[in-house]
Amino acid sequence: MRYYIVIPAHNEEDFLKDTLTSILRQSLQPAKVVLVNDNSTDGTEDIIDQFIGLSPIFTKLNTASSAEHMPGSKVINAFKKGLAQLDDHYDFLVKLDADLILPDNYFEKIAYIFKGHPNVGIAGGFVYEQNQQGNWVLNHPMNKNHVRGAFKAYSKGCFKAIGGLRSAMGWDTVDELLAAYNDYEVYTDDYLKVKHLRPTGKAYNAKAKLLQGKAMYTMRYGWAITLIASLKMALKQKKPIALMDNMKGYLEAKKEKKEFLVSKEEGVFIRKLRWANIKKKLL
Repeated sequence: MRYYIVIPAHNEEDFLKDTLTSILRQSLQPAKVVLVNDNSTDGTEDIIDQFIGLSPIFTKLNTASSAEHMPGSKVINAFKKGLAQLDDHYDFLVKLDADLILPDNYFEKIAYIFKGHPNVGIAGGFVYEQNQQGNWVLNHPMNKNHVRGAFKAYSKGCFKAIGGLRSAMGWDTVDELLAAYNDYEVYTDDYLKVKHLRPTGKAYNAKAKLLQGKAMYTMRYGWAITLIASLKMALKQKKPIALMDNMKGYLEAKKEKKEFLVSKEEGVFIRKLRWANIKKKLL
């Protein structure tokens, strides 16, 4: 299967070389890899240039955006710029972070999933991060049927059906909800263990703490589902303040009349799906 990768990179000199090396080691090579150098002020571009010299699969796009590392909008805006450099001659498309080490057979397995399961629209493995003892341990704060935003692979049909990715916090949840709305499934493979070199959220701005709640508003969760989801998140993270931040973010978004990421019809489907999942876990 033919696939393309887009990698947004902002000041990734500490990790990018490992990520690109792991791409070169793939048993199934990508047809194209677009490296979006997004306003980097370190040695990111030098590393990109080195790898362009190593393989013709790599291309570079320099772009300037906000210097703030805000989750959601910055990375997806960069992704979209990279996507605009590509044609439609692919079977699946990958949005990849610049701080990962992939197993050598990662994309061969992803291709096998898409080829064998035409109803699968989004596929991926699981994140492993190093603990204080130096061991690589699973870090997957959401349900096992969720693919982390760091390495999302989309079939062409699914990507087109969901209308691409949303430039907002929550993009890597709303894509899966819209995939379900369009009758596509999410597939995760326990054997695909991806090493994440920088723990999630380390570079995020303090302003980001309210964005999760705002995202729940823009996904049309409604007050009750937002409260339940936020409570679950706070308990899982062992951070009671997360509940307060989420609800404050939700109320601020409602007051500001933030633009929704989904239509009314999609919102109805999303709420029904969320309630069904909540009831299933209670029974």
